[in-house]
Amino acid sequence: MEKAVITGLGVVSPIGTNLAEFEDNLFAGRHGIKPIDHFDATELGVSVYAPVKDLNPEEHFTRPELRRLDPYARFGLIAARQAVADSGIVGAVDPYRLGVYMCSGLGGVETAFGEFENLRQKGSRRVSPMLIPKWIPNMLAGLVAIETGARSAAAAHVAACASSTISIGEGLRAIRHGYADAVICGGAEAVTHELVMTGFKNIRALTTVDDVDRASIPFDRDRAGFVMGEGGGAVVLERESHARARGATVYAEVSGYGITGDASHITAPAEDGEAINRAVTDALNEAGERDGVVHVNAHGTGTVKSDQVEADAIARVFGDGALVSSTKSMTGHLFGAAGAVEAVAGVLALRHKAVPPTAGTRTLDDDMRIDVVRGQARSAPVSRVASLALGFGGHNVCLVIDSAD
Repeated sequence: MEKAVITGLGVVSPIGTNLAEFEDNLFAGRHGIKPIDHFDATELGVSVYAPVKDLNPEEHFTRPELRRLDPYARFGLIAARQAVADSGIVGAVDPYRLGVYMCSGLGGVETAFGEFENLRQKGSRRVSPMLIPKWIPNMLAGLVAIETGARSAAAAHVAACASSTISIGEGLRAIRHGYADAVICGGAEAVTHELVMTGFKNIRALTTVDDVDRASIPFDRDRAGFVMGEGGGAVVLERESHARARGATVYAEVSGYGITGDASHITAPAEDGEAINRAVTDALNEAGERDGVVHVNAHGTGTVKSDQVEADAIARVFGDGALVSSTKSMTGHLFGAAGAVEAVAGVLALRHKAVPPTAGTRTLDDDMRIDVVRGQARSAPVSRVASLALGFGGHNVCLVIDSAD
């Protein structure tokens, strides 16, 4: 069966708006968390978030384009452009063999809430005719397809925080089963709006810690919830023989994909962790045996119960033999973009032969039976990454990414 390899990477995040910046900050353990400055958060009781900084949209889009794009779509398009340019895939493949799986967990919420205010204050005539195209979460896939000329499947897999991990996994299946020669995969999110943050705060998911250096601390005994972030991530998956024939850079191979459902609760993970465990073992079984050190890029949100259940599942499969870290300690939680950005981080770990730190995390909970990398990046002969994503609704997804060596 044909292998699916990664030939392009793109990222827009709170710790870097291009691959080089992201890579530098990731391994240095620099977070992108800062005090909330885009609305008065006094009543909310949450004081930090992780925004995309130092990105001028007018450098990437014309003013008419900006009026037609919600912030989530801007992040996603920029990330996809980076990955596509890195890969050189456009023009090197039949358009009917090039797919796009780009998604968002919530879509264009800034647009939706903004236009609702227009409706309330100014009447229906002042609601933008672009409301629906800017709002719907599948539009990013359509936009990337339009821009690249991709005419194979263009679809959005919406599964909350697991969305873009599923997009990559389904891209793997499309290539392995012969439906495409290449797929642009990823996701984007821009949901740091006051109403969304209030919703997450009221289900006790967000940290109320003021200290930006200790706000996002997955697996720490003092963890208190996650930090909301924003951004976009993309990878180009390609049939290996096609990539080799055209001389493309092969970063890594996506070798396994496991996906299960808890069938348990709308927001909380099933306490037995059985379905998470099954997603990981399914992905590993599909990938096959491999020598070398395994790095687990954990979902690692910093919420008390989710971290505990996930740590137990990781320990069941790997014991304390895998090197575990959470990218969310630096980026915050990017929701629909999280899986794609974390897959990029996993590829970089393979390239560096090092595991990035879980920034801010100091002392593990007493019953954590996993080796969480803290303090600074740890050098190791990493040959395999297991990237985990867990989403509201009980979605559990694991990608296995192997070095191309």
